[in-house]
Amino acid sequence: MAIKAEHEMHTRRRGLNLGVGLMLGGFVVLVMALTFVKITSSDFRIPASQATGVGEQVTTSGGGSD
Repeated sequence: MAIKAEHEMHTRRRGLNLGVGLMLGGFVVLVMALTFVKITSSDFRIPASQATGVGEQVTTSGGGSD
């Protein structure tokens, strides 16, 4: 069997897929970087509702003043 040359449509799709893949990868890196910065900041506190004895527990008052 003879090897067929790649159609022009596949070449264009490969370029689009590469662009979408790079944008998705960039978004993942951005979210990871923002998460890392937030977690390593000095004023990060675990909310009391999620704390399991690790870190500083922060409580908030739920009622308003009358």
